[in-house]
Amino acid sequence: MFVSEQLEEHVKLQPDKVITAYQGREMTYGQLYQQAKNLAGYFQEKGYQKDDIIAVYLPNSDYFVICYYACQLGGFSVMPVNTKLTAPEVEYIFSHSEAKAIIYDVRYEAQLNQISLEQFKDRLAVGGEDSLLAVLADDKIPFQPVKVDEDDTAVVFYTSGTTGKPKGVMLSAGNVRATAQIWSDVMEITAADRMHIVTPLFHCAASHCFTVPTIYKGGTVVIEEAFSPEQTLRTMEKEKVTIFFGVPAIYSILLNTPKMAETDLSRLRLFTYGAAPMPYELVRTVKERYPDVKVQNLYGQTENSPGATTLKDHYALDKVGSVGEPLPGLEVQVVDEFGEPVPTGEVGEIVVKGPLVMKGYLKNEEATRQALKNGWLYSGDLGRFDQDGLLYIVDRKKDMINRGGENVYPVEVEEVLYQIPEILEAAVVGVPHPIYGEVPKAFVVPKEGRTLTEDDVLTYCKTKLAKYKLPVELDFLDTLPRNASGKVLKHVLRG
Repeated sequence: MFVSEQLEEHVKLQPDKVITAYQGREMTYGQLYQQAKNLAGYFQEKGYQKDDIIAVYLPNSDYFVICYYACQLGGFSVMPVNTKLTAPEVEYIFSHSEAKAIIYDVRYEAQLNQISLEQFKDRLAVGGEDSLLAVLADDKIPFQPVKVDEDDTAVVFYTSGTTGKPKGVMLSAGNVRATAQIWSDVMEITAADRMHIVTPLFHCAASHCFTVPTIYKGGTVVIEEAFSPEQTLRTMEKEKVTIFFGVPAIYSILLNTPKMAETDLSRLRLFTYGAAPMPYELVRTVKERYPDVKVQNLYGQTENSPGATTLKDHYALDKVGSVGEPLPGLEVQVVDEFGEPVPTGEVGEIVVKGPLVMKGYLKNEEATRQALKNGWLYSGDLGRFDQDGLLYIVDRKKDMINRGGENVYPVEVEEVLYQIPEILEAAVVGVPHPIYGEVPKAFVVPKEGRTLTEDDVLTYCKTKLAKYKLPVELDFLDTLPRNASGKVLKHVLRG
């Protein structure tokens, strides 16, 4: 069944079971389903059609989940928008996607006031006059059930591209169903589980690896607006959390928080992590402190819903650095430049095939052709398989920087740097960081006779880039190292 149909089944069987817990507020399956129907019916009354895009510009909360399922019920395409982006970045996403309506939190009005919202026929706010809440509470709004087809676009996630412009990843109803089935089975999720969400729901991982699979199995999702070590630990104990997800940086912070040793985590059965392999010492510390809790790594991209491989607990200490084995129903290969599989141990590009692979990029046929070839998704990641069939990520073909789970593409930062009149050349690379794994470092060459300070550069960047994309380090050079063809030697800059 599609995720909307599975939700309906749970409502019949367990209407009073808690589906979400958020800041002490609990909502049952029956309540969430009714509110999602009200919202879907509202958009139907407004004349929206199947596949129309609804932008959701909200922080983590139970309202986010309601909006997600309202779109699934109504056959609309939900488009979660990264709330950390700057106004120009958000405006591009709105404009490119041609979203018809927006649901937003009034705390982001300062951002929205900087851009045109004329394209939106409807704007529903949370906070202020609470227009969204009025719709959710209106049980008199009629709702007409919609037939959902396998290939209908259920979700659009915008992800940064190497061209510097975000690309809209279109995931079908079939993709979403498959990711719910596969991840819930791989993590052995049941109706008894209480999944703890502290990472952003506007990211594909929090939504599709954890929230939707938990609801698919009839469990409870415990939501926090954002990660805060002390508050997160209080929530884990109070809500009797059974599964927790975090990027390695989150585990590093938690393990260095004294309160963790005092927190009752007796209900916890699974620590999951993603975005990057967990360093050996971090895994060892987790296993030593919590011997009864399993550890599991998840690897994938937004373009595959996300899902490609998983490293289960029995390999946690023996295969440190690996992202594991292919998920059930998926094929994963490492190929050469001609698309042919390379021998075991050799490095090539990771490609994925199966029911999690996206439909394509919204309104971007060329990028879709480059990413999808003969049913295979070309990930852009370089990797290798070992003799046991486990995958290792070796490098990122596209130079992506993974800052604590947030993807930063150097060219996007470089384009902003080049907008500064005093800069002649610029290059950005990822450098190691003890908490975030890696962070952006910029190298700039000022124009002859022009003066420029680090504060000048960062002040300008803050107006154009999300905070997590800002260079943490900045070096001034006389020239950038290049090869004979003029290409910047980024490996030299990395040292």
